[in-house]
Amino acid sequence: MPEGGVFRSRDADLEAIELMTTLNPAQPSAQTSPFAAWRTRDILLAAVIGVVFGVVFAIWNGIYYGLQLAKPLPDALYGMWLVPAVLAPLLIRRPGAAVFAEMVAAGVSTLFGSPWGPDTLLSGFVQGAAAELVFAMAGYQRWSLPVLSVAAIASALGAFVHDWAIYYADVATDVQLLRLALMAVSAVVFAAFGSLAIERSLGRSGVLRGRSA
Repeated sequence: MPEGGVFRSRDADLEAIELMTTLNPAQPSAQTSPFAAWRTRDILLAAVIGVVFGVVFAIWNGIYYGLQLAKPLPDALYGMWLVPAVLAPLLIRRPGAAVFAEMVAAGVSTLFGSPWGPDTLLSGFVQGAAAELVFAMAGYQRWSLPVLSVAAIASALGAFVHDWAIYYADVATDVQLLRLALMAVSAVVFAAFGSLAIERSLGRSGVLRGRSA
């Protein structure tokens, strides 16, 4: 082939490549901001977490309430009620996930006849909001075990203050401090370690593909 034909062929190839790049630019995928609007899948996932744990709560309520004679030992089980406040933000990574999931779970628990009645909703809000503060301070971008543990303990602290004011105002301070210690340990075990275990299991199954980084 004449030398000029080679150059023309190369020029044509370069023009074709440039056209393809213009029509379908291969740009690096930007990470989704945690402050972006909630997607439909985020809402559905938070709702599912809330409903599932609302049913779990209904069972847990009976176990906890049945152990009241052994106070404050039942508070070693308290962390189960805090799981949505940590698990939902860990999976969804959007502001408001902790409160949303806790409120749904509390609502379902109330419908199943929670022994604490409508106050279950207030308790759920306090627990979710306390965890939400920790994730907000982390910019909704840090999801290590220490951050999850601090969020779980904050949720337990919120629940502790709520319960002290409404149910345990006359209880001795030393018993209250023992309650707080049991609730904090339970929160780390159930809400922090438990949520991380669930997240890793779902990650291996591919369920979390496409979520925010």
